[in-house]
Amino acid sequence: MSPSRRHIPPIGWLTAFEAVARLGSVTKAAHELSLTQGAVSRQLKKLEQLLGVDLLQRSGRGVEPTPQGAIFADQVRGAVNQISNATIALQANPEGGALNLAILPAFGAHWLAPRLPEFLRDYPGITINLATRIEPFDFASEDFHGAIHHGTDDWSNAGALCLWDEEVVPVMSPDLFKAEMTMQQLARLPRLQLQTRQSIWRTWFDAHGIEEADAPAMVVDQFATMQQAVQAGLGVGLMPTYLVASDIEEGRLMTLPNVKPVHDGAYYLVWPKNGAEYPALAAFRDWLQKVTQLG
Repeated sequence: MSPSRRHIPPIGWLTAFEAVARLGSVTKAAHELSLTQGAVSRQLKKLEQLLGVDLLQRSGRGVEPTPQGAIFADQVRGAVNQISNATIALQANPEGGALNLAILPAFGAHWLAPRLPEFLRDYPGITINLATRIEPFDFASEDFHGAIHHGTDDWSNAGALCLWDEEVVPVMSPDLFKAEMTMQQLARLPRLQLQTRQSIWRTWFDAHGIEEADAPAMVVDQFATMQQAVQAGLGVGLMPTYLVASDIEEGRLMTLPNVKPVHDGAYYLVWPKNGAEYPALAAFRDWLQKVTQLG
């Protein structure tokens, strides 16, 4: 059953409240919305009268949401962002739709980008906008319809499609590699550690029955940086097989012949639960499921 329209406050009141709650200032909110302070204050008063709840309270020189107001502000922010996204998408592509997607840098550059022409040929009315994110975020505060996520199916308040399990192998430059090198010798080399995967070396050591060696580790935030550092001979990196398969085959990187890949989480497409049926996202989800099943 559709909610009664008399329970829906005017959008102007809601945007004024969201701006004040986010900025902590009526003055700043008025400036952002191109309104007078008086106009914003009147909208806030009308909204509180309609709801019968105090939404804001004085805090030092500014204002902050009450506990009830903070909950309402998060919900309003998500709704306002959704309306804004829909408006921008319609203006930018009235015959199709925009898909705002957050991607992992290495996944985007090495796996997704080469395959996107196929998707755009199948869905010519859709425009894809890509931005990189290396850690989960709140969909309510970001203008994304979906994201590519690595790890487990634990994204808060989101739907998920598992794309594939990831496996990693240790790789090094030809200069560091020695014939007949043992895994224990490899473990004593300097290591490269991805910032967001703190336990992966321990997982690899355990899988091969090796006591962790006291070797220095260089921490990097992206696989692209790790790959360059490995090629420069700075150490051994545990990298996804899909990223280094061609480098190993062509001799730019080396690994031990008897090494076995180690499972390290999975890749997921995730989306806000209230946006699962957005047409551009649904088309992308269906396409991803098809191409990942085909390998």
